[in-house]
Amino acid sequence: MFYGAMKVSIGGSLKLAFRPWVEGLENIPAEGPAILASNHLSFSDSFFLPAVLDRKVTFIAKQEYFTSPGVKGKLTAAFFKGVGQLPVDRSGARGAGEAAVKSGLDVLARGELFGIYPEGTRSPDGRLYRGKPGGLARVALLSGAPVIPVAMIDTEKVQPPGKVLPKMVRPGIRIGEPLDFSRYHGMDGDRFILRSVTDEVMYKIMELSGQEYVDIYATAAKRQIADEAKRKAEEEKAAKAAGLGKASDQGGK
Repeated sequence: MFYGAMKVSIGGSLKLAFRPWVEGLENIPAEGPAILASNHLSFSDSFFLPAVLDRKVTFIAKQEYFTSPGVKGKLTAAFFKGVGQLPVDRSGARGAGEAAVKSGLDVLARGELFGIYPEGTRSPDGRLYRGKPGGLARVALLSGAPVIPVAMIDTEKVQPPGKVLPKMVRPGIRIGEPLDFSRYHGMDGDRFILRSVTDEVMYKIMELSGQEYVDIYATAAKRQIADEAKRKAEEEKAAKAAGLGKASDQGGK
């Protein structure tokens, strides 16, 4: 009931304000379990996709969204639960991978739609990054559910990372045909099969989105970007210090 109310209020507002265009809605089954595997450009992805679907879709979200203290924390937790997101504990030896698998199998066992971002995190620059096989592929092979590739388009322009207020940009959603991986049944322990399944899904997402593909994980790309920003900041600081030192020497003559 809460999900329905949130979908009408939030989903209706999003559709009215941003008018997202959609292609391939016919590829979403009217009933039964399915996995929606999407690229991840913005925080708003988890709201735009459910807004255009008739069926409930459940995504996973980091546990911190559900455990923050105070009134704001409780409101945030209630909001995420209301829009159909499940908390994932990213601690432990295998982190979010095992939590994603368990959550996904539970959702699919109820005959519902399970949404997952194979990249594991938002793209730092709008490009498509290598998918992580631990969650998506294992859920697909263990459940037997079809995988439906989804491309979110221009959602990063609606709400760029770090920005609070959205921009009035019309985003798009392109939904591909279901992928059947039943040929790999019972092979969920084979890392080469998991990699193959993940890469096949990512290739379909790339075709749908038109994004440039980068064969490294998005988490590694974020580290590289952060390291480069730190290096530049240190160089600028050193150059500034050298300039001040030179000015001081000249002033002392």
